[in-house]
Formats: sequence, C-alpha cells, structure tokens
Amino acid sequence: MTMKLYYTPGACSLAGRIALHEANIPATFDKVDLKTKKTEEGADFTAVNPKGYVPALVLDGGEMVTENIAVLSYIADQSPSLGVSGPLGRTKLIEMLAFISTEIHKAAKPFFKHAPDADKAQAREAIANRLDFIAKNMRGPFLFGEAFSVADAYLFVNLRWARMFGVQLPAKISDYFARLMERGAVRTALAEEGLS
Repeated sequence: MTMKLYYTPGACSLAGRIALHEANIPATFDKVDLKTKKTEEGADFTAVNPKGYVPALVLDGGEMVTENIAVLSYIADQSPSLGVSGPLGRTKLIEMLAFISTEIHKAAKPFFKHAPDADKAQAREAIANRLDFIAKNMRGPFLFGEAFSVADAYLFVNLRWARMFGVQLPAKISDYFARLMERGAVRTALAEEGLS
C-alpha cells in the first residue's frame, strides 16, 4: 500500500504534495470537497478524518497523520534532505513550521471567510510584517540556507495566498517565491491540482 494524501486544490495540503514529490515518496492523492465533506471517490471524508479538513496523510500501514506541522515533519523524517541539519535542526524546523502555521496561515483566515474589509486590511498588514521578519532571517536562497526544506513547501502555499489577497511581499520574498515556482516538484504539484 502506498501513502495517500487527502487534499483540496490550493489548500495547505498542497505543501504535503510538494514535499512528497520533492522526497520522491510514492503516494496517491484523493481530492476532498470541504463543503460536502466528500472525497473524489465518493467517501465520507469525516469517516477518514473526523476533524473534517485537510491535510490527512494515510501511511503505508494504515495509520493517519493530520495537521500540516505533523504531516510535513513526518515527510522530513522519511527524507532527511527535506529537514534541517545540525544539533537543533529538527527543533528549528518545527519552530519555523509552527511560525508559518500560527502566524501566517492563521492570519489569512479573514480572506477565507466573509470578513469585513477592515479585518482583511489588518490581516494583510500582519502577514506582511511576518514575511518581513522571515526575509530578514533567511540564511540563503531557502529558509534554512542552500537546501529546500518542507518549511519552504509550506511557506510557498502561504505566499500563493498572500499574492492572491493583495499582500505586499518584501522584494526578497518575491524573488524567493519566483525561485520556488521554478522547482520541478512545485510545478508538478500545481499542475496536478489544476492550479496555474
């Protein structure tokens, strides 16, 4: 049995798809309609993942991992080249994944709801400030230096949203986004989800 990633096109589950492709880990992908909670195969998604949202990664042995931080950490454990080296590498990776999840991903919430314009403006400012922090702390062409990590996959998804919602990206982050768009795994994942 190969792994299966339950996803919704363009959602945060895209990070897991990119990471799986980067790691050359064989997987199948099952699209989820988050409104109806049905999978592309017609199954009740809440029977798979009672939380009712993506990502959900079903492992070879049938166990399931949910939440992006956990899914991406698991993929990095399977493919250490997608992790961060050094004695504090794993800790630093989780720190960055948590920052992206709680400070950027969560800040985008008003754009996915029918929120007032004032809330959206506040979200744009918050996301821009956090991206500025990342830009100032990048150690190379990728978040942790010369090598692409699962954190880059997650940040890429958030940058797609930021651009869609009119967030001003720092120049360094715009260049970084353009670099990520050229990666084979990113292009493959976007094409598979029908995204340009």
